[in-house]
Amino acid sequence: MEYWTALMLGVAGSLHCAGMCGPLALALPVTGNRVSGFVLGRIAYNLGRVITYAALGIIFGLAGRTLLMAGIQRWVSIALGLLLLIGFFGSRRLTAVIPINRMVERLKFRMASLLRRRSLVSFIVLGLLNGLLPCGLVYVACAGAAATGGVWSGAQYMLLFGCGTVPMMFGISLSGKLVPITFRSKLSKVVPISVIVIATLLILRGMSLGIPYVSPNLSASGSCH
Repeated sequence: MEYWTALMLGVAGSLHCAGMCGPLALALPVTGNRVSGFVLGRIAYNLGRVITYAALGIIFGLAGRTLLMAGIQRWVSIALGLLLLIGFFGSRRLTAVIPINRMVERLKFRMASLLRRRSLVSFIVLGLLNGLLPCGLVYVACAGAAATGGVWSGAQYMLLFGCGTVPMMFGISLSGKLVPITFRSKLSKVVPISVIVIATLLILRGMSLGIPYVSPNLSASGSCH
């Protein structure tokens, strides 16, 4: 899986983040009376989010590595790509299909209590929990991390995805304003393109056509490219 797709998905997905997590970024309290405390708090929050994404990359990268060793990763890669396309064109929305409302409510309750605190640790933990909230684009990125077929490569993939979301989220938390709807509507067209590109790459990778980087011969090499 090409790493540039992770960064592209992160940058495009940050437009989605602006609408879903923007209010949370705006609600972050101020630490101290100095500008440095204000900025450090926002940095800590985003750092927490990126750490969670990297941790998810390790988990899904390990899963992909296990499937690779079992000799079925190519078929799983094709299935993931097809599911992404079916889910995207079928519903036009990237939503979770597993009922996890109870977990989400617990996360929100915990995050609400953290918002009342004013320490850098609470900001980091808040970001860590934020990264666990259900998000269709995160699921897409996790599929890409699994397709890398390695623990470290999966972590790198999700790390780049998280870094791609930072400029938008950091800017929102500093500016105190959400991204204008007109601007979001124009750039949000990049999101479906990103999903389609990643789904196509997953399918091509699973087809094992022997094309370097795009569709390596997984069955012959038995390793991740």
